[in-house]
Amino acid sequence: MERTTKIQERLFLSLVALTLVLTGCGQPSASPAATPEVYPGATWQCVEEPKDLGWSSEKLAAAQEYAEKMGTAAVMIVDDGVVVDAWGDIERNYQCHSMRKSLISALYGIYVADGKIDTSRTLKELGIDDYTPLTETEKQASVADLLKARSGVYIPAAGEAPSMKALRPERGSHLPGTFWYYNNWDFNALGTIFDQETGEESIYQAFKTRVADPIGMQDYPMENLRYSYEPYSMHPYYGFRMSTRDLARFGLLFLREGRWQDKQIVPSEWVRESTASHSQRGPDSGYGYMWWTGVKEGLFPNVEVKEHSYFASGYRGHGVIVLPYRNLVVVHRVNTDGGSVSLGGADIGRLLWLILDAAGETDIGEAPFIDSAKGVRLTAETLHETLAGSTLQRGSGSEKVVASVSEDGTLSVSLNDVLLETGAWWIEGDRMCVEFENPDMEGGCSLVVFDGFTIKLYDLDGVLQDRWAYSRD
Repeated sequence: MERTTKIQERLFLSLVALTLVLTGCGQPSASPAATPEVYPGATWQCVEEPKDLGWSSEKLAAAQEYAEKMGTAAVMIVDDGVVVDAWGDIERNYQCHSMRKSLISALYGIYVADGKIDTSRTLKELGIDDYTPLTETEKQASVADLLKARSGVYIPAAGEAPSMKALRPERGSHLPGTFWYYNNWDFNALGTIFDQETGEESIYQAFKTRVADPIGMQDYPMENLRYSYEPYSMHPYYGFRMSTRDLARFGLLFLREGRWQDKQIVPSEWVRESTASHSQRGPDSGYGYMWWTGVKEGLFPNVEVKEHSYFASGYRGHGVIVLPYRNLVVVHRVNTDGGSVSLGGADIGRLLWLILDAAGETDIGEAPFIDSAKGVRLTAETLHETLAGSTLQRGSGSEKVVASVSEDGTLSVSLNDVLLETGAWWIEGDRMCVEFENPDMEGGCSLVVFDGFTIKLYDLDGVLQDRWAYSRD
């Protein structure tokens, strides 16, 4: 009997060890909170029981179930340096897409402190131009303007999404430094300036030497990283690939204000400056030096954060979310090498709500499920009466989206007063349905809750999809 018991114990420990390997963790810690500041070594430290850090295992399981349902590839949740939960392939080097911008922002902080880069210098002083020659006015943009996406240079750039091309302001419409526009030209030109001013072999080598190696990234794939050129611009797209667990290290580095154990990797002043809101995108949302910023519902829709926070964002749902007030880092990945999963801020916001709920946080906003909705659920009898002739608005400032719901069943959507799409709307039973003329625009039917000021749209499973401010002429 004793021999059997020992075999069972060894088997159990082997299974624990296997689980830790699969989640990228080293030995678990029964009470990680006893250590003032935890950093991963060769592997991450994982909490043995989430409840030891005040987390609910059941609610974490609900968050995982929701993430997997919407097509998430990997998630990692790090509470003050300790892994609370992780799922998916956290070792795979997925594409980073636009998260590359936050990565190079960190490099800029390092080389500005080294005296290699002067953010006050202009494009003219640096000799920066393009195949479409810059005007004398455009050449007055400074490196700081580019870091803030406020260059005023509106010409084609490598790696642009269709929406970026469609929303590009008219050339010469804004002076350098005066207007925020999410501009790949700025981001790509910063790569050229970095190589030119630092003399480094490449951004990738510099990142390896100055960031990846010092913080112990486990999967950094130097051999697979290449600049990508387009024929219409001399400034390449510097794409990155990185694993979820390595991006979690990067998020923890910024959470700790650029410090890794006893070494300052990124100057703390730069961390604070680069993650501050230098441009206002809405009442509670902003943009720093290639970091997205926000507070309350300004960080993501469908969740409220108590204090100023920030995140790196990549195409179709990649993100490194840093909540300094909660000492929390959340990394979210999708597989953009294949498949069609495309997740927006509303999707990430719902997942973050579930994660914060699992952490025991309160004041995180209304639960994103119809069973918890405040207001009246509209029915076939009240949908047309409420919606026909109304105007719905989401966001404000440089991200104001307006939907006009006409009496005749037509629908138009505009962004910053620029028409984006037209379509039709109708009622099926107790649902509002929408179809756009552009087949690439997602339509479908929604359940609707109205509280007198806000229209809340839920999918047919009762999950919150969107909130719109409501008004009538």
